[in-house]
Amino acid sequence: MTILDYTLPTDGLAGCFIDGKWHWPENGARIGIENPSRRDVVCEIGKGGAAEIDLAVAAAKKAHPGWAALAASERGRMLSELGNRLSTHHEEVARLLAAETGNAIKTQSRGEANGAAGVLKYYGGVAVEQKGETLPLGPGLFSYTTREPLGVVGSIIPWNSPLQLGTVKIGMALATGNCLVLKPAEDAPLAVLRLMEMAADIFPPGVFNVVTGIGEEAGAALAQHPGIAKLSFTGSSEVGKLIAHAAADRIANVTLELGGKSPCIVFPDACTPERIDQTAQNVVNAMRFARQGQSCTAGSRLFVHASVWEHLLPRVAEKAAAMKVGDALDDEMDIGAVINEERYGAICSYVAEAEAEGATFLIGETPTATEGGFHPVPTILTGLDNNWRIAREEVFGPVLVALPWEDEAEVVKMANDTHYGLAAFIFSPDMDTVQRMTRQIDAGWIQVNQGGGQIPGMSYGGIKQSGLGSEYSIEGALESYTFRKNVTIGLGS
Repeated sequence: MTILDYTLPTDGLAGCFIDGKWHWPENGARIGIENPSRRDVVCEIGKGGAAEIDLAVAAAKKAHPGWAALAASERGRMLSELGNRLSTHHEEVARLLAAETGNAIKTQSRGEANGAAGVLKYYGGVAVEQKGETLPLGPGLFSYTTREPLGVVGSIIPWNSPLQLGTVKIGMALATGNCLVLKPAEDAPLAVLRLMEMAADIFPPGVFNVVTGIGEEAGAALAQHPGIAKLSFTGSSEVGKLIAHAAADRIANVTLELGGKSPCIVFPDACTPERIDQTAQNVVNAMRFARQGQSCTAGSRLFVHASVWEHLLPRVAEKAAAMKVGDALDDEMDIGAVINEERYGAICSYVAEAEAEGATFLIGETPTATEGGFHPVPTILTGLDNNWRIAREEVFGPVLVALPWEDEAEVVKMANDTHYGLAAFIFSPDMDTVQRMTRQIDAGWIQVNQGGGQIPGMSYGGIKQSGLGSEYSIEGALESYTFRKNVTIGLGS
C-alpha cells in the first residue's frame, strides 16, 4: 500500500487560513506529518507561530461585527452547507483521518467523518435558538435579555478525534455569532485542513481562521493573546491547567474538556444468560479498544460484582482479543495505531510497571519497542487494586484494569476516588439501581447499559479536573459562547 490510497489537501498544506486566504508561515517553517501505522512521512505543512496567530486574531476581530449582525438563520445555513460538503466527501476525509491519526477506517474514521458532518448540520439547525427572555418587572417597564456573542474565540483541538472535536468547536463558535481562530493538533491536522478547504468560499473572510503549529508556539500564542475573548481547549488536564491560567490572567472565558479515568460498574443482573453477551460487548465498546484506548471517556476501570466475575471477564476478554490490530487503512482491521512514539512509550511504561508489581494479564502483554507501526494489542489486567498508578492515571492506551466488588457503597467510593470526573458507565436493568447510582457517581456524562459515543444535542462535559463547561448541545453553546445582556425600558416616560 502506498500514499496513493488517500488524498492529501492541496492549498491546505500551507497550514494557515487567515482572512479568507491560505498563507504559508512568514518564516517558512514546516511540520512533518507521520502515518503512525506505517511510520512514513505523509507530507509537510506550514508551521505557524505567534506572527500567524496575530494575523488571524486581527482578521477575526475585523470580521466580527458583520458576522454577529448576520441573521442567525444565515449563519446556520452556512454551517449546514459545510456539513453537506463534508458528507459528500466523507470517504475521502475518512481515509485522510485514518492515515494521520492511526484510527482504523473500519471502526473509527468513517464514523468520525460522518459524525463530524452531523455536528455541523446540528449547529446549523439550532443556530436560530439563540434566544433571550422577557422579564415581568412590573407595569411601566419592559425588560428583556438577549444572548450576545463574546467576540473572537480561540480553540485548540487534540489529535485523537480531530475532525469531530474540531467541528464541535466550529459549530458552537460560529452558530452563536463569534469568529474563530482554530489551532489543530500538530500530529493530526490534515482532515481539519481539508475541511477548511471546503469552507473557504462559504464564510466571509476572517470569520473562520486556522493556524497550524506546535502547542508551545502557536498554541501558547493563541492562549495568551489579548484579542481572544474565549478559549476552548480539549486535551490533557496538565495542559488544560496552563490554558486556564492564561485565561485567568485577563479574565477571559474558558471551556475545558480534559482527561478521564472513567469507571464501568457491572451489577449481577446485567450478567444473566440473556444479557451477559451484550454487557461484555458494551464494556469493550466503553473501553474504546477500537480507538486504541485513546479517548478521554474510555471506561478504563472495570468494576465487576464478585458473583459474576468468573462469568463476565472471560466474555470481555474473548471479544477484545478477537479484534484485529493493524494498518488503519486496511478495512479488515478493527484497531489501528497509537498516534506517535512518545505515546506508545508511555503505554509501555505503564503496563511494564504494573507487570513488575504483580498484575496478571487476562489478555495482552507489555508492549515492546517496534520498528513498524505503533500497534499495541488490547490488554486487560487483574490482580491489582484501585490505588495502583495504572488504575489512577490516564494511560490513553488500550489497557483495561478490572477489579471485583461486593458492596455497593464500596464500589461507589472506589469509582469516585479519582481527581477525574468526565464519564462513567453503569450496567444494570434495574431502574432503582440505575437511579441510585447515577445520583452518587461523580461524572459529567453517565451512560447506562451502553458504551457509545457523544450525540449532537447532549450536554457533554466533565467535573473535577476533567474540565469546565459543556459541549455538543445548543445549551452548552449558549452558556459558554455567549453572554446575557439585559435591557430595561421605561414605558410611557
